[in-house]
Amino acid sequence: MTGLERLMNRLEILYKKRTPRSFRLFRRAQNVMIQGGSHSLRLLAPYPFFVRRASGPEVVDIDGNVYVDYWQGHYANILGHNPVIPDDPPAGEEPDDPSLHTGFEGEDQVKLAEILIRQAGWKGHKVRFTTSGTLAAMYAVMLACGRTGREEVLKIGGGWHGASPLLLKGIAYDRSLGFTKVESAGVPSAFSKKIHTVRYNDSEGLIRFLRRRGEKIACFILEPYLGAGGFIPADREYLQTAREWTSRLGIVLVFDEIISGFRFAPTGVGRLAGVEPDLATFGKAIGGGHAVAAVMGKTDILECLLPRAGRRTAVRFSGGTYSAHPQYMRAGLRMIRHLARHGPEIYPRIAAMGERLRRGIEDAFAAEGIDARCAGRGNDVIPGSSLFMPHFLRVRHEIREAGDVLDPRRADVRMKEEILRLALLTRSVHVVHGGGAVSAAHREADIDRTIEAYRDVARLLNPAVLG
Repeated sequence: MTGLERLMNRLEILYKKRTPRSFRLFRRAQNVMIQGGSHSLRLLAPYPFFVRRASGPEVVDIDGNVYVDYWQGHYANILGHNPVIPDDPPAGEEPDDPSLHTGFEGEDQVKLAEILIRQAGWKGHKVRFTTSGTLAAMYAVMLACGRTGREEVLKIGGGWHGASPLLLKGIAYDRSLGFTKVESAGVPSAFSKKIHTVRYNDSEGLIRFLRRRGEKIACFILEPYLGAGGFIPADREYLQTAREWTSRLGIVLVFDEIISGFRFAPTGVGRLAGVEPDLATFGKAIGGGHAVAAVMGKTDILECLLPRAGRRTAVRFSGGTYSAHPQYMRAGLRMIRHLARHGPEIYPRIAAMGERLRRGIEDAFAAEGIDARCAGRGNDVIPGSSLFMPHFLRVRHEIREAGDVLDPRRADVRMKEEILRLALLTRSVHVVHGGGAVSAAHREADIDRTIEAYRDVARLLNPAVLG
């Protein structure tokens, strides 16, 4: 048994001692639910803890353990768990009926669409709401294909756009296939053959691909800040190259801003970069803690969902039963209004805490002789970032694309995804992918406590200790 295997066994024993009620509830869940849950990332090994309540920077499990949480609702809760937003609605805008879903149109969706367009800085654009990032990305691709009459899609290797079969390729790194592997059974081969990938932040590679195949591509979809692929920002020059060449070849440029929208400023990264895509998807922060996502963009593209004379079919972007749920729209409206009004205080503060945390994590591991590089920083587009994700590099190199951190020959992926997460849980800190998001509810004391937890874990992982 290796030193790491012995450490994992020890951590599992500690974790099980802390969470006996979660263990029993998980055994019940396995009797009635596949894998015992409904979201793969939440089902950590050996079993997940179950949350009883959440407030601000913390969650409390059913065993009474309190964790400083950096998952924060899949990075959606920029103000922390269950925030009390002090801004009261303007006079006359209090809801008349706070009831459950009615299935009718409500006034707040108009107001939310108006403020989203205004904050994005795109005059004359339109919005349609749905309920998840997966659906928003799927509809954006469908709109692009409907608008161009083309069927092929270009995406970033390592880019995650949800579980749509139109985009389930090239997400995880494969030793033999790189970022060209189909990610799921059940994806028709006719779909997978039409999905292509290129490297992030590689303008020359993008141009080479587009020169060769650009006239067949309906859309190029990318995250201007790579999320699950490593918390890596796109260079301004790369985004400008993408805009120039997609315009030249009639390709619809789609920015997936599900994570990045309203995370670094009360707008999207597209506006920060001065690069306007044809379509953009937003989610997470814009819902105020509810299931809200949006496709925003040029009117002539979104109008492809309308039946027109001479067009055989319209794009079926119906939205879904719970699209523009009045309660969700109201929560999203209050959140975006608050971020727009108080952004100058909120964003610099959480960015500064994010930078202190990134430096503290790197220093903690360096003190034990471990090369951990903490991604998530801003760049020439993003002024500061509240996101952090440590990567354990096997070879020192600059982190510019997903392969730099997801290729197991270049980085220790298991250390980040499994060992670090479990070790931090035993020290009352919860992370996903090794890191997460600082919220406005986190305090300097939480950052101190978190850095100390990483120091403890670094000592456990010291090569001399592991033997």
